[in-house]
Amino acid sequence: MHRHGYKGRKFGRERDQRRALMKGLATSLVEHGRIETTLPKAKELKRYIEKVITKAKKGDLHNRRQVIAKLSTQAAAFKLVDEIAPKLAHRTSGHVRVERTRLRVGDGAQLAVVEFVDDISAPAKEGEA
Repeated sequence: MHRHGYKGRKFGRERDQRRALMKGLATSLVEHGRIETTLPKAKELKRYIEKVITKAKKGDLHNRRQVIAKLSTQAAAFKLVDEIAPKLAHRTSGHVRVERTRLRVGDGAQLAVVEFVDDISAPAKEGEA
């Protein structure tokens, strides 16, 4: 079977399991600011979280509800909309980076770190918010 026109990775999971995986990874990234996972999952997470961040930056009620739907917990969604998104306001895209790190000892899988490009731990500057 050809691969043309098929977007996204399947990870050997059913559709609902893939959605739950992406929600969990995105929530962990928002809560911790940096996570380590396998390279294919990291690349797929980047596609997923970029769209969520774009919605969070708009910040109106409709987009806030969509962000809540895309993340596992309401607390993580509120943190993204209220704290993280204003710090990323000067960018139009490219909010997260994927960096290869090491090979996992057990199975030799390529691991990668996913983190925000900007420093989200510092408070937002007056001119940016």
